[in-house]
Amino acid sequence: MADNIMSKAATMEIPINSNGDTGTLTEDDSLEQDLQQVMVSGPNLNETSIVSGGYGGPAGGIIPTSSIKGPGVRYNPEYLDRGRAPAPGLGSLNHNTNSTEEVSRGVAVEKLDSVKKWGINTYKCTKQMFSEKFGRGSRTVDLELEAQIDVLRDTKSKYENILRLATALITHFQSMVQTQQALGDTFTDLSQKSPELQDEFGYNAETQKLLCKNGEALLGAINFFVSSVNTLVNKTMEDTLMTIRHYENARLEFDAYRSDLEELSLGPRDAAAMVRIEMAQQEYHTHREKYERLRSDVSIKLKFLEENKVKVMHKQLLLFHNAISAYFAGNQQQLEQTLIQFNVKLKPPGSDKPSWLEEQ
Repeated sequence: MADNIMSKAATMEIPINSNGDTGTLTEDDSLEQDLQQVMVSGPNLNETSIVSGGYGGPAGGIIPTSSIKGPGVRYNPEYLDRGRAPAPGLGSLNHNTNSTEEVSRGVAVEKLDSVKKWGINTYKCTKQMFSEKFGRGSRTVDLELEAQIDVLRDTKSKYENILRLATALITHFQSMVQTQQALGDTFTDLSQKSPELQDEFGYNAETQKLLCKNGEALLGAINFFVSSVNTLVNKTMEDTLMTIRHYENARLEFDAYRSDLEELSLGPRDAAAMVRIEMAQQEYHTHREKYERLRSDVSIKLKFLEENKVKVMHKQLLLFHNAISAYFAGNQQQLEQTLIQFNVKLKPPGSDKPSWLEEQ
């Protein structure tokens, strides 16, 4: 029976089209009508009596057509139209996708322009640097400023040597103080266990303990000296040298674009050349302003650095001299007064060791 229905539905002709007018059906409309006819004649899957295999139905699983009350699969005419029109919300999704693609494309173009400018700038600066090195190109020179920069670099090198030597002095002197501490403890122990030499061991123990105390005071003064000089060299001077490096790069860029403008000015003056000359002039003025601004910054920083250096080193050299003199003269009172004068705080014994929480 089902085969008859399918064959009939496949061969039947319906003279009425989807609009109610008589005429020949199109291929798509004919397919829709055929599918609808087949769906109407199909079994109702909601009926429990139509389950084959003898469960609640007639013998042999044959289902009479009179027991079928309605279609088990309902035809949805909008299904075939989905391929003809976009689904709801698809237009906004496409719009968002296009917007994202445009943003990504804009970022890529911006990065490409940045890389292109960097490449051109690097090429010009490299060319200028080699021209200067082999004596074929000219460079802008501020003789007074260059002399001050050379003095700063030489001063920094010498101050770094002071730091190395002072740090070595701390290391050696600290070893001596630790040895004096151990020697004093040994003398104290022997004075208690040697009655016949108790006084002699006792005197030496007190002397070593006093030397150890004064040595710790001197170590505090030298550490303070090293810390202050280190700040001056590796922070204050280094900050000025960083500005100088920016200034030197700006000088190289300025000379590179200046040389480029000079070469273009000596060439032909056609329309295309005039456009390139105008662009070169703009780049020249931009890098000239940057160069002059950094040159002014370097001059100001060098001036303030010199004032700061004199102030800091005057105090630290006076501290170093007074502490060393008082220690080796055995003047404990003067040594303590020097620490108070320069506000040197001594660390309590054992403060350099990590706490039990830090050791965990």
